[in-house]
Amino acid sequence: MAGMTEMRALADLYEEYDFLDADDRYRLLIDLGRELEPMPDPLKTDATLVRGCSAAVWVYPTVREDGRLHFLADSNAAITKGIIALVLLTVQDRTPQDIGATDIEGALAPFDLRNQLSSNRTQGIPNMIALIRETARRYGG
Repeated sequence: MAGMTEMRALADLYEEYDFLDADDRYRLLIDLGRELEPMPDPLKTDATLVRGCSAAVWVYPTVREDGRLHFLADSNAAITKGIIALVLLTVQDRTPQDIGATDIEGALAPFDLRNQLSSNRTQGIPNMIALIRETARRYGG
């Protein structure tokens, strides 16, 4: 099941993250952001822009044939992009019902991102999570 694999990936990632000092954590998040599936530029429009972030964050949801949701997302800030990658690990390619039932904030809590980053960098993330939830609800989650 895709969801389980991602959660395991998140746990493994956290184990690594937990050992690192602040600078290396920063680098780990940036690397994670680099591995994010590319979001085509034409999708980066006002409609896909998430409000309330000092960095621009775009999220574009798609529905796969099996009804699972697949999100394309990007940011113009490397560190924010890393956090987006973390968020997507919790929801990518899962059913709307699964996503609706996922405690995304809980899954991310151990990473203690608020202390890791200046608050203006993380502001848009709750909005991104809200948008993901809204999308899941729209598709029957």
